[in-house]
Amino acid sequence: MTPLAVLFWAASGLIVYTHLGYPLVLWLLAGRRQAPAATATAAPRVSLIVAAHDEEQAILRFLRSCRALRYPRDRLEVIVVSDGSTDHTVEWAAKGGADRVIEVPRGGKVAALNAGVEQASGEILAFADANAAWEPDALERLVSRLADPLVGYVSGQVRLDAGGAENQEGLYWRYEMAIRALESRLAGVTGGNGAINAVRREAYIALEPTRGQDISLPFELTKRGWRATYEPGAVAREAAAATLGAEFARKRRMLTGGWAALLRHGMLSPRRYPPAYAFEVYSHRLLRYLAPLLHLVALGANVALVAMGAGPLYDVTLGLQVALLGAAALAPVLPARPLLVARYYVGVCAAGVLALYDCLRGEVPTVWEKAR
Repeated sequence: MTPLAVLFWAASGLIVYTHLGYPLVLWLLAGRRQAPAATATAAPRVSLIVAAHDEEQAILRFLRSCRALRYPRDRLEVIVVSDGSTDHTVEWAAKGGADRVIEVPRGGKVAALNAGVEQASGEILAFADANAAWEPDALERLVSRLADPLVGYVSGQVRLDAGGAENQEGLYWRYEMAIRALESRLAGVTGGNGAINAVRREAYIALEPTRGQDISLPFELTKRGWRATYEPGAVAREAAAATLGAEFARKRRMLTGGWAALLRHGMLSPRRYPPAYAFEVYSHRLLRYLAPLLHLVALGANVALVAMGAGPLYDVTLGLQVALLGAAALAPVLPARPLLVARYYVGVCAAGVLALYDCLRGEVPTVWEKAR
């Protein structure tokens, strides 16, 4: 086998492994393990904190979901941190039932959440997105996981409502949540979700503004001896981005933060990780983020192999890659589900390449405009 063929098969094999092989290995390792059981406990005091920038259209819906939570109201405080809002967010948050409304200069979501934590009184710190709506039992399900003294972080499940047909993010999230459920049984999750998560007060880390809680808190707490888990019964609902373009911008921003966590903040230096968690980080995070580059390597090597007349097998593999790109290009004209999935996948890969470029240039965003 020539070096070029080795390069092609290595890149192709890693792509297949991270998308299909890794979930299978997880299932084999953790499929028979039971997730830690939710434990009934006296209700600890909880501070539910949300950062909001110009969220006048969403904040009342979020606060209505807070009022509907089946959690003792005298054990819950809801804190809205206005991140430099220029609309009626502050006014409507106060009228909508927030226990405390804090105004801070525009500094981004993480800086706003840190400011909220400084004034929070809860033993448990829960975090939400302003455009999310929690199911009535979501908070008590999160808190029940934290009854385990080894658990420092718990993330819930996000369900995306509606969205345009061209955005297949809902399909991706169902796949991702299945992986997180298996990781939670094995060594803990390698990523959370900003729309619905909770942390023990003593475990909370005030991150710098360029770091996202979703990707940073689970691995930082795991390095410190805590366990990061996933509770599928704690559900928050969000509206999906209406178009692939809006989703592309969101993915590019999020993946830029993910690359920063990998390259700048020690996620790839797992000396203090349990071995199983290190396996998850490299399989789920590193290889998933590298997949777009691996696709480029596989395509380039495949073209060269076909040009060299390496054999009919390489004609077939090149045809499959061209078919994927062709399906993505055809989706706007013929919006069949398989074509839309192909377009979504190619778009996410493109966002990942640009995100790495942004990270290497030092352009990790602290603030952003919400996707419409």
